[in-house]
Amino acid sequence: MATRAPIVTRFAPSPNGPLHLGHALSAIVAHDLARAGGGRFLLRIEDIDGPRSRPELADEFRRDLAWLGLEWGEVPAQSTRLASYAAAAEALKARGLIYPCTCTRKAIEAAGAIAGSDGLIYPGTCKRAPPDPSFPAAWRLDAAKALAETGPLVWEDALAGPQAVDLSGLGDVVLLRKDLPASYHLAATLDDAADGVTLVTRGADLFAASHVHRTLQALLGLPVPRWHHHALLTDENGQKLAKRRGSPALVERRRAGEDGQMLAEQLRLQHLRLGT
Repeated sequence: MATRAPIVTRFAPSPNGPLHLGHALSAIVAHDLARAGGGRFLLRIEDIDGPRSRPELADEFRRDLAWLGLEWGEVPAQSTRLASYAAAAEALKARGLIYPCTCTRKAIEAAGAIAGSDGLIYPGTCKRAPPDPSFPAAWRLDAAKALAETGPLVWEDALAGPQAVDLSGLGDVVLLRKDLPASYHLAATLDDAADGVTLVTRGADLFAASHVHRTLQALLGLPVPRWHHHALLTDENGQKLAKRRGSPALVERRRAGEDGQMLAEQLRLQHLRLGT
């Protein structure tokens, strides 16, 4: 009887603000699933967010995880992997699977874009009329052409079960941003493959993104992991915790002398109550 390879999970924060309780829960879920499966839990710093990335925060993240009682192995940060993103992008360009786009958000709204599962669905303006090459451009995935090449695809979520890839609620997502080496979609997909991640754990708010990532895996010949999208912690208004809304920082609680391992146990209990 074949044995399943040990689980490899990861926690991949961006050093553009302190970690909060939502991050703590994501790290704990990934850590505990790896431990339960006799596998490995990895830390990857996603530090390609331009001037918003603050290197000193990565050390605070490590202190936060240790304070919570977690143990991990560390893999190279995204800033060391720019060549892999560029190579993948060139391969997709050569196959005509991505196209340049100079549209601003305001222009996309003015074009009558409709809301999708992860923001506005791009109406294809620059696909129909290629932009002036002298202007800075993002590069978008041609979803229709990509799926015509891959054929039907499926992916599996540990909680929601098998999923058929459907990009209709996302449209032609950005893979290369105007101002950064790669979008989250391209970088995270390539990094998870390079790091040998077998179970991608993240919040339910990123469920739709997995349709894109599964498509990229097929296009680029990458291994296919399983996914585990856990429920989100929310504030008193029912909104997910977020750096931009000033959710309480772990570093503040740590410096105030709070017991991190006790907090981790409380989050585990809350996670059980959420049923995921």
